[in-house]
Amino acid sequence: MAFPCGEIAKNILVGLFEAGRYAATGESSLLGVTNWRKRVPYPEYVKSKEKQKRFSQALWRLKKSHLIIRSETKEGFVVELTEKGKRKVREMQLSHLRIPKQAKWDGMWRIVIFDIPEKIKGARLALTFRLKALGFFQLQKSVWVHAYPCGKEIELLTELFGISPYVNLITAKEIKDDARLKKHFHLL
Repeated sequence: MAFPCGEIAKNILVGLFEAGRYAATGESSLLGVTNWRKRVPYPEYVKSKEKQKRFSQALWRLKKSHLIIRSETKEGFVVELTEKGKRKVREMQLSHLRIPKQAKWDGMWRIVIFDIPEKIKGARLALTFRLKALGFFQLQKSVWVHAYPCGKEIELLTELFGISPYVNLITAKEIKDDARLKKHFHLL
């Protein structure tokens, strides 16, 4: 099934990912998603009838794609991301992943080392492709270096590819003969 890639659907997914879940009581006057057993209240920012319709359609498509689930509680209901939905958000984050360059280098090297088993070679190849795309310098076969903080980016990659136990991030003040690294990152 195709991903409901509209901007509203993306905003809903990212909002749920950041908030953890969307909880609401049944007391809202603005209700949507008519095909569900009980209706989902609109967020405060959805005011016009057209936006309400588009919001409802986006929620319905996300539910139909098994990216969100709705469950009942004593206080009302909860809309949450499924594991498939969480993975989709991580994939969306991956497409926008960048390591910001600092105004002034802090003198520290970030070293990613990994020993990923042959049975998950695809994940290893995906990781090395992304490290290269993010501007890392390959020091050795499974040792990559970056000049700027990248902990969150590496955490996202390793979680997405399911390789967290096989990857380490080290911060070091010195690497022997780092002139070619400094040249690569334009630090000379």
